[in-house]
Amino acid sequence: MFEGFTRIEIETAGARINLRHGGDGPPLLLLHGNPLTHASWGKIAPRLAQRFHVVAADLRGYGDSVGPDDGGENNLNYSFRAMARDQVEVMEQLGYHEFFVAGHDRGARTTARMCLDHPDRVKRAALIDILPNHHIWTHTSREWALRSWHWSMMAQPYDFPERMLAGIPAQYFMEKKLSKPGIGLGFFDPAAFSEYVRCFNWKTIKGSCADYRACATCDFEMDKADFEAERKITVPLLVIWGARSHTEGVHGDVLAVWQRNYATNAYGGALPCGHYVPEEAPEETLSWLLRHFDGDQGTAGLGRAAGSGKNERASTSSRANGQEAGNSAAESPVSSTASSRASL
Repeated sequence: MFEGFTRIEIETAGARINLRHGGDGPPLLLLHGNPLTHASWGKIAPRLAQRFHVVAADLRGYGDSVGPDDGGENNLNYSFRAMARDQVEVMEQLGYHEFFVAGHDRGARTTARMCLDHPDRVKRAALIDILPNHHIWTHTSREWALRSWHWSMMAQPYDFPERMLAGIPAQYFMEKKLSKPGIGLGFFDPAAFSEYVRCFNWKTIKGSCADYRACATCDFEMDKADFEAERKITVPLLVIWGARSHTEGVHGDVLAVWQRNYATNAYGGALPCGHYVPEEAPEETLSWLLRHFDGDQGTAGLGRAAGSGKNERASTSSRANGQEAGNSAAESPVSSTASSRASL
């Protein structure tokens, strides 16, 4: 994965962000979901790098990124606002005041908050397989609770969910959490799957639980205030999702929700896959992203500032870059028939 990319770490005001970047062209930031890392972009990042300077980063607390040890008052240290600010600082240190950004799952929620907090930074954005936090918390149901059980479980007070998650092998957790009924695990690149298992340590468990606590508290309060003030995302917004994902299965027409109350300039559609869209449907995802981000209107003015990028700090990690992921569905790292829901 990520052949030709460079791995670095960048210090922000509140975190140390691990990332890989490569390619040449307008800047494109890629943000992953839970319980994943930037490796989830491995199937398409190298091809995006043929047209863009791609920055695939780990969110604070996830992957090899490190966030604050404490969640802070009202969990603000792991809010999507804090995560978005990290990535804005990362792009600034790489020399970009304005950029494109695409996010999946928690990365998409970070992207949505970035669009609201930093509209002068984000030229265009893509949200992959999410609905607005405000809509989810105000439209809960029995089916949602069963299919998104981890939202409530991981939001319980420290350190109850942390100890539960740390009490089972990381490999077992990943197999159960990532395998969806009728879909399984066969589409995952084994190298990426191994990264998810490797990174599922106490640091990541603690950070991700803090993320989910923030989502139910301070994030919801911010989103509620925006909703009541009728503040919407105004940047050109691509919304894509998996037709077999819980996102559509529970809530119906995903795009209509965004267009109705949360974004002024959104378009998109469903892809023939489940929740892990960039890994399950890399060709279709790549096609949508290229159409959205590539073009004279979208790329105008997106250049690196003169003398920029001087604050990059090279990673001291001795791990070598892996090989670029293939474009076809990878052989399952475990049995592709494993499709049961986790029962923690």
